[in-house]
This record gives sequence, C-alpha cells and structure tokens, in this order.
Amino acid sequence: DDAVVLLHVSPTSVLFGADWGPLPHTPQSPGTPHSQQKLEDDFDAFTASKAADLAKPLKEAGIPFKIHIVKDHDMRERLCLEVERLGLSAVIMGSRGFGAEKRGNDGKLGSVSDYCVHHCVCPVVVVRYPDDKDVGNAQPVVTVKEAEVEEEGGKG
Repeated sequence: DDAVVLLHVSPTSVLFGADWGPLPHTPQSPGTPHSQQKLEDDFDAFTASKAADLAKPLKEAGIPFKIHIVKDHDMRERLCLEVERLGLSAVIMGSRGFGAEKRGNDGKLGSVSDYCVHHCVCPVVVVRYPDDKDVGNAQPVVTVKEAEVEEEGGKG
C-alpha cells in the first residue's frame, strides 16, 4: 500500500490565523481583487501542471503516487505539518542552497530544507543541486555504492 506523495506548498499572500480567519498580507485596493484572483488561479494551474509533469515518470513506471498541493504563507512550517498529518515515513527534497548563501552559511542547505531537517517528524534526505564547478566535471552530486555480490562457496 506504499505510494509516493508529491507534496508541494504554494506560497499565498494571505495569512491564516487560528481565531481571526484570513487576513490580507498586503493591502489591496478595491479594484484589484478580481485581477489578484486571476493571478492566483493562473499560478494554481501552473503548479498543478508542473506537479503532473513531475509525476509522469512515476506513472510510466507504474509506481503508485498521489499529488498533494496546499497553500500557506509559511512554506517551511506547512511542509513539516503536512508530512506529519499525512503520516509520511520519509521526505526527499531538493536544495539549491540559496537560503544558505543569503545567511552566509557554507553548509549548502537552503532555508526550507534546513528547517525540514530539524523539524520534520521523519527522516529527511536533502539532494542538493550541482554547483557550477560540479557541472563542469560531470561528477554526480549523489553517489550510490553498488552492493557487493558474494560468490557461492567463497568470499565475494
């Protein structure tokens, strides 16, 4: 019954509060609600399209999957909350390290991946994007050790 869950948290311009409901994050003039809604609808359609593109290899390989898209102002916290709510057993996520550059950190973890490593209730594997220097020599960012096969009747 295992399945891959493609989890995406879309940013929203609305803050949700426990007792006070949604509050606009940025002030809007009376003439913009329709255009703001159109922009959000277009972004939602784009997000759904990208998620479907990411799911194509899973579909072609016959691997069961689910696409789960939510919206929140704090993407880092929402990711961890959804991981817990969905009962996921592991998280695999990418990191381009942009948050690390902004913070002056050389650890190469971005702010979202760093947050998830420290706050998710399950193991988190972070796969970083290759640096420019990595692309030039075509070395893999992640290496996988091949399993050693033991020969019958002897050491392998």
